[in-house]
Amino acid sequence: MSAVLQESPNQAPLVSLRDLNKHYGDFAAVDNINLDIREGEFLTFLGSSGSGKSTTLSMLAGFETPSSGEILVDGKSLINVPPHKRDIGMVFQRYSLFPHLNVRDNIAFPLTIRKQDPAEIARRVDAMLKLVQLEAFAHRRPAQLSGGQQQRVAIARALVYEPRILLMDEPLGALDKKLREDLQDELRHLHRRLGLTIVYVTHDQEEAMRLSQRIAIFSHGRIVGLGSGYDLYQNPPNAFVASFLGNSNFLRARAQDSHCAVFENQPLAIRQTAGLCGGQEVVLMIRPEKATLLSPQEAEANPLPPGCNEIAAVVEEMVFLGESLTCSVVTAGGSRMTLKALSGSAATPQTGSPVRVRWHAKESCVYSQWNESDLLKGAGSH
Repeated sequence: MSAVLQESPNQAPLVSLRDLNKHYGDFAAVDNINLDIREGEFLTFLGSSGSGKSTTLSMLAGFETPSSGEILVDGKSLINVPPHKRDIGMVFQRYSLFPHLNVRDNIAFPLTIRKQDPAEIARRVDAMLKLVQLEAFAHRRPAQLSGGQQQRVAIARALVYEPRILLMDEPLGALDKKLREDLQDELRHLHRRLGLTIVYVTHDQEEAMRLSQRIAIFSHGRIVGLGSGYDLYQNPPNAFVASFLGNSNFLRARAQDSHCAVFENQPLAIRQTAGLCGGQEVVLMIRPEKATLLSPQEAEANPLPPGCNEIAAVVEEMVFLGESLTCSVVTAGGSRMTLKALSGSAATPQTGSPVRVRWHAKESCVYSQWNESDLLKGAGSH
């Protein structure tokens, strides 16, 4: 599967990847990727280790040569252009700062090797120090800085020669959670101020959602989902994306027609899905926060609204997470679901107690089993 963003007629893409492949022997690290990147957007490559996201970034940077395919910027091929002539900045997880140089000289390095005028170098470095709020640390060496400060230096060094595109490969992966979140906010604000095109690689779904205007989800060298975080979360294009981006419940069912299925011998309303055949195996995906947990008494006192489903289950486990409460339940047929609710929003059911699970058909997605059959080896929440 490949994914191509359809551009409006008056907005040509800045970067185009066309039928891009990278093979190592018989192994396809990148498998026929097609992707357009808009000027000024923040696009994140999201995937697990070995999914092809970093290899794709490396080919865009010029550190890897494609086995086949094309990389275009403004319609011009980059395939034979060396990395230092691509007008592309790069920030790695390992900051790669020069230990013997102070902050100012580290930031100035890309301009120095390009033999820029000293006065111009000083002006640009001053601007970068101010941008990343490190003026007071200009004469310190990397060993005298915190991890977050070192990462800011690496970002300033990548920006100082004003590249049109900034590539970032897991740049915050080595930092602790609080510092990582602070720098994510800084990166987002930096992107807004500079209008830079940023392509960012991460395996952290929360980071991708927090930073990006669009996310490309990678699996086995392919892009299997492309869109805004909101769209990919609310309407995942396939079961893999549903499982990878956020938590999901998957229920095995059998379609009766385009809007009805049978689950554990019980009819369920499903979102209108074209092309379903009677008897076809399907997977219903329900997000944990989209379903409601009721006691049998509450369910009896509140009739089922039109278009809603209700199934019986038993509570297996309750986990208190501060602002939210996570409840794991199991149905009579052995299907497991995880539900999430705000703490204090309802009475907490006890382990072993019978409950009813309700959700509206429009809040669930329907997938054919063959989309990601390996996902279903163990039904339940992933």
